[in-house]
Amino acid sequence: MDRLGLLETFACAVDEGSLNRTAKRLGITQSAVSQQIKQLETLFGEQLLHRTSKGVQTTRAGELVVGHARSIQSGFEILQTELTDMKETVSGTFRLSVSNILGRAIVGPMLIDLGTPYPELNIVMKLEDRLVDVVREGYDLAIRSGRLGDTDGFGRKIAALKTVLFATPAYLDKVGRPEAIEDLMRLKMVQHNEEQTQGFIPIIKDGKEFQAPVRGGFTADDPDLILQAVDNCTGFARAPRFMIAEELANGTYEQVLPAYSNPDKPVFAVYPTRHAAGRGLDIILQGVADRLEAIQTEFQQVHPHPYAITA
Repeated sequence: MDRLGLLETFACAVDEGSLNRTAKRLGITQSAVSQQIKQLETLFGEQLLHRTSKGVQTTRAGELVVGHARSIQSGFEILQTELTDMKETVSGTFRLSVSNILGRAIVGPMLIDLGTPYPELNIVMKLEDRLVDVVREGYDLAIRSGRLGDTDGFGRKIAALKTVLFATPAYLDKVGRPEAIEDLMRLKMVQHNEEQTQGFIPIIKDGKEFQAPVRGGFTADDPDLILQAVDNCTGFARAPRFMIAEELANGTYEQVLPAYSNPDKPVFAVYPTRHAAGRGLDIILQGVADRLEAIQTEFQQVHPHPYAITA
């Protein structure tokens, strides 16, 4: 039973002084108006209106009810206004969980820049590569690349990062440069523990995806350690192109299997509810998208096509 709706109908009937005029105002039938008022009278156990040939008049109980009904209506309207203001006001504290790579290279710098135009916005960002549960851990937003895993929140894809297999030239000189996907077994793979390959990685050629067999060499949960392992000739790794674009360009790293490509790595925004609420989160997400687009434009100008990031 919609009790608020019953009170609104009753207050309208008192204002109009007629069930017929009330029906026209609300866009329903007169019998529907009469039925709703009867439901309200049954709910309170009191007669609320006297019905006369000239219309309707409130009883003593009806006067009491209509006074409270108007107060409830007014309070509800104030509540709606305050909720709207809350969504439109860019202020308050927002707790974010962001992966290390995205946090350091994209999200973190963007959030720092937001402090100038939005001084009332308080950002609490935690860099972590584990798959957090935004609901249970009290986050307003999590930004992750790769798989989402189990969470009580709701995820939305906001971008996709181009990835590349890479190693140092010294390592490839030592073990040989693979020419076919089967040749990867000669190499060891350095990988993030949240993206362990289970013995295979997807490789694309001529629009077809293949599962390339690989063997592990080092696994860590920190991007810097992964790069250190690659630098130490421990093996090859897979990373977003933007992360190592300059090193690929200056020869510090070399692409592995350059005749093949790798699937894009999706970037997800995860919220505790189905719809992200508030302008603050809207601005943060737009900032992430803008930063990704800026990186895409920069890399396309310096390295046409191979270094693209697609949103």
